[in-house]
Amino acid sequence: MVGLVLVSHSAGLAEGLREMVAQVAGDDVPLATAGGTEDGRLGTSAPRIAEAIRATLAAGADDVIVLVDLGSAVLSLELALDELEPAERSHVRISDAPLVEGAVVAAVQASVGAGIDEVADAALGARAMVKAAS
Repeated sequence: MVGLVLVSHSAGLAEGLREMVAQVAGDDVPLATAGGTEDGRLGTSAPRIAEAIRATLAAGADDVIVLVDLGSAVLSLELALDELEPAERSHVRISDAPLVEGAVVAAVQASVGAGIDEVADAALGARAMVKAAS
């Protein structure tokens, strides 16, 4: 089973997206968030990201895809990966997919039992989704 970690500079955004993804994918997809800083400000936190990855693995995920809202979140994510044991780190993939669309399509694929490559490809494919015709 592939799990997802949603990383955002905003705790509210991350939790709202988690709620949306859980409704779309159901409770079978391990899902965690890491939003905001420890003191409630906007930003990202390496310890929170590492904790979310560990929680997702502990919830039964064989592999984890991490999606982020902004490129600067990747810096915290890289620090979080340094906190993980090599065995944990080997099951984590960073996605360059858009956070919202990527999380939704990745969760749908994970919910039907797709493997890490299929889930990651689906998330990246969300970059091409057209929201409104010009």
